[in-house]
Amino acid sequence: MHILLIHQAFTALDEPGGTRHYELARCLAGRGHQVTVIASPVSYLTGAPLRLPPFSGKMGGEKEGGGVRVLRASVYSAHHKSFVHRVFAFLSFMTSSFFLGLKVKHVDLVWGTSPPIFQGVTAWMLARLKRVPFLFEVRDLWPAFAVAVGVLTNPLLIAMSEWLERFLYRRADRVMVNSPGYVEHVQRRGARRVDLVPNGADPEMFNPADDGASFRTRHLLTNKFVVLYAGAHGMSNDLGIVLESARLLADTPQVRVVLLGDGKEKAHLQEQAASLGLTNVLFLPAIPKSEMPTALAGANACLAILKPIEAYKTTYPNKVFDYMAAGRPVVLAIDGVIREAVEAAGCGVFARPGDPSALAEAIRALANDPVHCREMGLAGRRYVEANFSRSVLAEKLANIVDEMKA
Repeated sequence: MHILLIHQAFTALDEPGGTRHYELARCLAGRGHQVTVIASPVSYLTGAPLRLPPFSGKMGGEKEGGGVRVLRASVYSAHHKSFVHRVFAFLSFMTSSFFLGLKVKHVDLVWGTSPPIFQGVTAWMLARLKRVPFLFEVRDLWPAFAVAVGVLTNPLLIAMSEWLERFLYRRADRVMVNSPGYVEHVQRRGARRVDLVPNGADPEMFNPADDGASFRTRHLLTNKFVVLYAGAHGMSNDLGIVLESARLLADTPQVRVVLLGDGKEKAHLQEQAASLGLTNVLFLPAIPKSEMPTALAGANACLAILKPIEAYKTTYPNKVFDYMAAGRPVVLAIDGVIREAVEAAGCGVFARPGDPSALAEAIRALANDPVHCREMGLAGRRYVEANFSRSVLAEKLANIVDEMKA
């Protein structure tokens, strides 16, 4: 079967960002499917152009890897500047990916993913024109999250966005979600058949026995208790709270907080850290997923945090499963379904979201009990292997794809 995936933020292992779709696409290809991806030539995480092969004719830049063919559609590349610029970037990709998708021949299924939701329109139109099934994947609840965090405030835009959301749910042959917290939301808005293929990790990428000595030596972290956050530095990630917690941890000199990644809030966070006079915080640039195992190995514990918004209780952040696969305990400042998973695994400590004192105390407790800290990390590794291994999840996706074609 030939599957066409429309995904502006698609990321391979040699690029910074989440690699859920690359890993799933490779697994599908390994099962005999042909997978073509239309993606942006600009990193969704950093806003910088990706290192790509030369553009080849009118089909756009092509990249082959692991049985997955990636085509790059042109895009307005200033999506980090403001909300308006971000929308222009989304609309430009919606248009360019549609025309590029028309040129992809012999497609059996179109897979669209949101956010950004506009690329879902491209996927729906291509599926209908090619007369093939349309699989629509929901990776977070847009526009609900944008409204909750205050990014989307105009009543007319909210109404239009919610109409578009319902339109795509109702017209998808199947709706796939990556968190159990999303199922009720999409069903209430018209999704006819909903499948859960949750976020997860590839345990084989990570070695929980690795002590991360090279990472620690390179960044002057030897003999420190390292708490590492890896991911986007955006409005939703609430990293200002982490800096306030670091200030409270100044009396625990062995603790170092490492913020690894990029995003439009990073410069502001660096200014905040400087104004607070923090000497126990280290900012590191985004790295490709292929380098993430080394970074996580250099941590004693890993941090996942979001703003204390009710809607975020529905999320299954992908980074949490990578942390677990690496055998590192999770410091979790997110309530809801992901807290249930971490507590079921016995692999971390919960800190009330939005509370720097609670976060500082959670970190301090782990730093003071390294044996229990290690035990929790290994418990997380076992739980991922049993419940959230990417290969098992890819098998579930492959079954969905086969059923849609039947």
